[in-house]
Amino acid sequence: MNSNTALLVVVDGANVVGSVPDGWWRDRRGAAERLRDRLASEGVPGVEGPVEIVLVVEGAARGVESVPGVRVSSAPGSGDDHIVEVAASAARGRSVLVVTADRELRRRVAELGAEVAGPRTVRP
Repeated sequence: MNSNTALLVVVDGANVVGSVPDGWWRDRRGAAERLRDRLASEGVPGVEGPVEIVLVVEGAARGVESVPGVRVSSAPGSGDDHIVEVAASAARGRSVLVVTADRELRRRVAELGAEVAGPRTVRP
């Protein structure tokens, strides 16, 4: 798979994990790892063709390891700013989908030409 032709899916880990009140706040790192593992096993439902998944984590979830099928990127500061950087660096000549419910982040990445989708895209 040529990563330059694959759809880049950038997942806002904190926002997606926080979209379901399942006790994630007691173990933020564990919640991010469970999301990573679900993405690795299920991918992005409804998306055809090659996909590169980047899970952006921040705060207590920093340091979660990548696994085959999901690259984990720890934000050095603001998770939103890091997501914008990842989307901007790939946006030229490549399709990018950012998964988040954050309105301001959605606006910022849409200005770069990225598509946006809500957390239910990757989490039931």
